Amino acid sequence: MSVKEYSEYEADDMILITKSVMSHLDSWNLSSAQALSVLGLSDGPKSRQVQNFRNGVLPFPEAPELMQRIDHIIGIADALRTTFPFSDNMRQLWMRRPHRRFKNNPPLAVIVNDDSIKGLLMVRTEVDCSYGFSPQTNNT
Repeated sequence: MSVKEYSEYEADDMILITKSVMSHLDSWNLSSAQALSVLGLSDGPKSRQVQNFRNGVLPFPEAPELMQRIDHIIGIADALRTTFPFSDNMRQLWMRRPHRRFKNNPPLAVIVNDDSIKGLLMVRTEVDCSYGFSPQTNNT
């Protein structure tokens, strides 16, 4: 799924996207503060408003960087579901197990501890081989 610009979605679509993304973040067992940080909303809504996002009472605020983060969160979740199609436990384990490409930090720590979009991008590139793939042009 490629996430479009916020303005291209109907209000009901944004509610569904919000609930879906919150479901992914909840499956990673993030606190409300951590979820807001991953979404880049640390300075915006209060932690108590996260429940409104979960329940579909409020959609995420309109912000271009937030849409990029949503795209990466959904991409990571989809790649994990493809890699481990029959095991929620394996998806959670992959996110929490130290990984050599992240200096033995778990992917989830890379996402949570990097306030920028960089952590999401690094983890997505690692788990989704097609996302990080850039074909070489053949000049023959």
